[in-house]
Amino acid sequence: MTSTPTRAAELRPSGSDEPPMPPAGPLGAMARRAAAALSFRTIGSAYVWLLIAVLFSVWAPDTFPTVTTVKQVLNGNAVAGLVALSVVLPLAARVFDLSVAYTMSLTSVLTAYFLVSTGLGPATAIALSMTAALLIGVVNGIVVVVLRVDSFIATLATGALIQSLITMVTNDTSITGVQLLATPFSSIAQLDAGGITLPVLYLLLAATAIWFLLEHTASGRRLYATGFNADAARLQGVRTDRLRFLTLVASALLSGFAGVVFASSVGSGSPTAGTPYLLSAYAAAFVGATQLRAGRFNAWGTVIAVLLLGTGITGLGLATSAQWAASLFTGSVLIVALVLTGGRIALPAVLRRRRPPHHSASSTVDGSGAVPAGEGPR
Repeated sequence: MTSTPTRAAELRPSGSDEPPMPPAGPLGAMARRAAAALSFRTIGSAYVWLLIAVLFSVWAPDTFPTVTTVKQVLNGNAVAGLVALSVVLPLAARVFDLSVAYTMSLTSVLTAYFLVSTGLGPATAIALSMTAALLIGVVNGIVVVVLRVDSFIATLATGALIQSLITMVTNDTSITGVQLLATPFSSIAQLDAGGITLPVLYLLLAATAIWFLLEHTASGRRLYATGFNADAARLQGVRTDRLRFLTLVASALLSGFAGVVFASSVGSGSPTAGTPYLLSAYAAAFVGATQLRAGRFNAWGTVIAVLLLGTGITGLGLATSAQWAASLFTGSVLIVALVLTGGRIALPAVLRRRRPPHHSASSTVDGSGAVPAGEGPR
């Protein structure tokens, strides 16, 4: 009896047309993993960061390529990194928190107010300021999760309320005093080791904690599931409302801590401390979503993006560029990041739709192997 060749046999290439097989064995697997990890699609921002460093080294050869500049980039962007990390968890759950800048400003002025005007000790002043940040997170969670107000509008409104409180406390003037310059409060941000200040360590610790939460815990997987498709996650038993509530609380606490660090760093409580950090925080978060974990907001990608933006802004300052150049640079990077994020999310689905049926890991009900539109990985 003559057997009928299978479809897989019909499609199997033969002769000189057969594509070369990838290297086999452990070395081949390691080479493929290394190539994927170092590809531009995975760490493109690192290559752009290197390109920016080379550009400014040529533009300002006397001031930019120095160890002092490296320390300036790290120390000067640690607070910005904390604010950027504060929005990663809400964004992972598809929640916007636009109140982070106002929360940072509030804790900055409250800490200074309690130290200077009331004579409280640093520990008590910081505890009261962080309590205020916690309350802001709870209010945001109630408005967004319980009252079902869109997070973009709700946190923007909360920010306006916080700004009114800041104005009431400060009358739009910075709070200064010798208490802010004395130890142990000043040591929170000004203590250094080899020229690297403590806020850099805070940034690394916060990034490590968020990375571990998102990548190595069940809560992190549920958080990503909530952001990708909240309805599907809810049907699988994920408590999406509780996760979104907690992300807003965590965001407020981390941005509030950034305000305390800022007050210790500059020695004053500024009513506009957080305003310059809002755009750069979201720019870094969206650029970070194109790195390491494509299409996912993640901690280390955000840190890389913060340092990329910081290097560009520092380089523009050392090259004595116009004052508007820094805002132009940050805004341009954010636009490019949004474009790349959208493309990177959609690209795998497109590739899978074009893949031959016999290569599909799974097929649809009709056996075609095509992935329905919008169901590819995000």
